[in-house]
Amino acid sequence: MAEKDKGAWGWVPILYFTQGLPYVLVVTVSVIMYKQLGVSNSDIGLYTSWLYLPWVLKPLWSPLVDLKSTKRKWFLGMQLLIAIALLGVGLSIPTNMFFITTLACFWMAAFASATNDIASDGYYMLGLTEKKQSFFVGMRSTFYRLAMVTGEGLIVIMAGFLENKYGDNSKAWSMTMIAAAVLMLLLTISNFFVTPKYESEASNVTEKPKSFLEVFKSFFQKKNIGIALAFILTYRLGESQLVKMAAPFMLDSPEKGGLGYSTELIGTIFGTAGVIMLSIGGILGGILISRDGLKKWMLPMVLSLNLPNILYALLAITKTTHVIPVTATVMFEKFGYGFGFAAFLMYLIYIAEGRSKTSHYAIATGFMALGMMLPGMISGYMQQWLGYDGFFIWVVIAALPALILLKYITYPPEFGKKTDN
Repeated sequence: MAEKDKGAWGWVPILYFTQGLPYVLVVTVSVIMYKQLGVSNSDIGLYTSWLYLPWVLKPLWSPLVDLKSTKRKWFLGMQLLIAIALLGVGLSIPTNMFFITTLACFWMAAFASATNDIASDGYYMLGLTEKKQSFFVGMRSTFYRLAMVTGEGLIVIMAGFLENKYGDNSKAWSMTMIAAAVLMLLLTISNFFVTPKYESEASNVTEKPKSFLEVFKSFFQKKNIGIALAFILTYRLGESQLVKMAAPFMLDSPEKGGLGYSTELIGTIFGTAGVIMLSIGGILGGILISRDGLKKWMLPMVLSLNLPNILYALLAITKTTHVIPVTATVMFEKFGYGFGFAAFLMYLIYIAEGRSKTSHYAIATGFMALGMMLPGMISGYMQQWLGYDGFFIWVVIAALPALILLKYITYPPEFGKKTDN
């Protein structure tokens, strides 16, 4: 077996890129795809938000990942299944029942992706020492977000290019999703070669839970767990709604309160300015927590995640369609997201500390997903009720619960700080 921290510079980036890609394809790119295939905002918000459910429910089967086989075998198997599911999406789009069949394939990808998350996060915590976990949290977050921008950027640009080339959105998105499946397969093969074998079938027995019941009981017995879960549920209350309606806002015509942008232009904005600022924000967040500890940066990072939403509200209120302010809004939002999410990741790692950390981390991220799913389900209806300007004002207000709860959550001030040995 490999020693802890071995080869981390090689496997952390590609493992978390592979974790982020299926998530963004299922949760975000599906929104753009369905919008361009003629599905209404209310149906998009409702049905694509249901795709969060596997991330909500994953704690129910997370003990299996602790109890059976190795984390490495689990994530390699799930990544291969995701590639097959994405291929199914691509092949289903040209059919008469494309909405039902593509949703079914996205569901399969979502369950496999949620299980891949459990195994990948467990592998991260098993294979790295605590100081390396805090140091690499920025790298991990950045490559996860790079995968998301690859989906929102390069893959969407490809779809937009094919839309223009063929004049057939169905054909364009079919080819795009097949290409995404091939990319997922290549990433799976890469992970097979770059991830060290940190564990064997019989290793770390003392770290494994005795039963499913023990896992859940020990998690909910943690000190101040009620306040912690409330904070996790509300941390991204605004963003969970913004992420569902940002693309429809940019794609809808000015007569409907949107920007009237093309698929290709949206992909270009997210894939250039977005990726640069996301990378800077994520890496900087990890470095600062590693240097100073979580306490110092928690409030600034919560604010950085939410304040850029004000810019979306200003775009909608002023009906600004010029590409420069729109690109600037995306840049601030992506930087704030990358910077702010670093604190959230470290807090989730803290919540998972102790025995059964893989399962406990899965439970914590399950609540995080629930905090994305429920608000996302009503986002389309809220937008249609309030209009884009009222909707984005509501998104800004939704940041308040997390800011209030920040006063009541507890964690070691120095948690995540790199120590000198």
